[in-house]
Amino acid sequence: MPGGGCIVSVADGASTPVRPDPDPSDPAARRDLLALDARLRALSELDRDVFHVATAPGFTRWLEQIHSIGGCAQPVYLSGHTTRVDAATGEILSAYSTAGEPGERLAVRCGNRRARRCPTCSRLYQGDTFYLVRAGLSGGKGLPDSVAGHTRLFVTLTAPSFGRVHRATSDGRACRPQRRTAICPHGRTTNCQAIHDPDDALVGSPLCPACYDYTGQVLWHAHAGRLWNRFTDQTRRAVATAAGLPRSRLREHVIVSFAKVAEYQKRGAVHFHAVVRLDGPDGPASAPPAWASALLLEHCVRHAAAAVWVEAPPSAAYGDVVLRWGEQLDVRPIGAFPDGQALRDDAVAGYVAKYVTKSAELAGAVDYPITSAGEIAHLAVSGHVRALIGMCWRLGGLAELEHLRLRAWAHMLGYGGHCLTKSVAYSTTYGELRAARAGTARPSCPPAWRSSPMGPGGTWDAATRRVRRCSRVASPRTTPPIARSHGGKWARTGGRDDRKVGAQHVADLARHGLVHGWVGGARRVPRGADRVARLVGAEHGR
Repeated sequence: MPGGGCIVSVADGASTPVRPDPDPSDPAARRDLLALDARLRALSELDRDVFHVATAPGFTRWLEQIHSIGGCAQPVYLSGHTTRVDAATGEILSAYSTAGEPGERLAVRCGNRRARRCPTCSRLYQGDTFYLVRAGLSGGKGLPDSVAGHTRLFVTLTAPSFGRVHRATSDGRACRPQRRTAICPHGRTTNCQAIHDPDDALVGSPLCPACYDYTGQVLWHAHAGRLWNRFTDQTRRAVATAAGLPRSRLREHVIVSFAKVAEYQKRGAVHFHAVVRLDGPDGPASAPPAWASALLLEHCVRHAAAAVWVEAPPSAAYGDVVLRWGEQLDVRPIGAFPDGQALRDDAVAGYVAKYVTKSAELAGAVDYPITSAGEIAHLAVSGHVRALIGMCWRLGGLAELEHLRLRAWAHMLGYGGHCLTKSVAYSTTYGELRAARAGTARPSCPPAWRSSPMGPGGTWDAATRRVRRCSRVASPRTTPPIARSHGGKWARTGGRDDRKVGAQHVADLARHGLVHGWVGGARRVPRGADRVARLVGAEHGR
């Protein structure tokens, strides 16, 4: 150890305490104990934490918990009990309590998809997304392999232009070359002769911030979900029209399925990457009709992208605004093997999964909610991003835009949609993938916990009634967002990081009204346990 010699031996998950119980009548034993305390004081803080944890009762079980969460950077600690009862007979089928766990708490993964928050859980989320998307392209996970022969397209829909911005070029050309130097109404030039690298801080920032339409971008983000819904509806209408069918009878011949992911550009605007697939009337198990070709689907997609629009709520602050897709539209066929123009299934799935672990930080924004207008001026962000966040805050104060919750989504630059959405028939679900993984849980996880809704594989059914009392135990940097909306006696550990965790397991409990309280700290947990847990978990997760 960096702070001194090794004072704890661990073999096969067992610890050997080195602090003996002194005999009060033995002067030599008392001298040895004092010498041990002197050596401990000479160690570093981390080494002392390791000593206290490794010599505490239940160290073996504690180490199993840390290994079971696979290196989670922000584990969620649960405290409580669950009982599984037969609803008909009242018989207790199983019971589990954290009373027998070290510190009377159980560590579970935070489940955060953001790589900045928890690299380990984000990799797991990324892997689930890869298999979810690939199953809809190649089969597997409950879908037949024949789905690979269906008509499929990879579509990229972009936001419109809100003003000229600096851009990175890969061919050595200037950023914004113009033969004649043009001046905007605010006295700034509208060209840029510099060559920017992709990591240049200027990339994505407007050439003239005063000319940039910040209001239009925020409103577009707030309505991007509605614009996507209208795009999918219009695509189905276009397919029905191209086939000479009424829209109400399209599902009798073909089903149009989608899966899309949102990605932030450097300018802070969201664009969507989507997989569009045509199935037969029975879904993925049936092939589409012969007339449902890739060329027909591409024509319908391009028509739908150009035809749909959304009107923002009228306001005296900005007037009437009509929101549409941008002019840049990329449509490419997906093939099982590369043929020059077609994309491979694995490449598409990997590309989509790449962006689910990222968010507005791609544009240089923050990944936690903004709570006050005064906080915006002190954010460590660029002036462009600060202007977008400030516009979200100002527009969020308008009564006609209150339903958009722009202030709540200011850290996302006004976009409040999920990173990935899909139609029901496209593929499997995250829940099914997690349930399959929970079936192979480690033996160290108690069976009653694995089968409980508190655990990762829990399900609800009519024949079983489960009675739970659960509270979330504080761990560093964790306070659930649900604490402010589901009541109970909640306490915060302080600091901005308390708002940053996405704890899916606890959120599921809260939705059913099962989380009833907050314990402000761990009970009977050795000093420094959380810090050592992060160290051990990081080594295990490599």
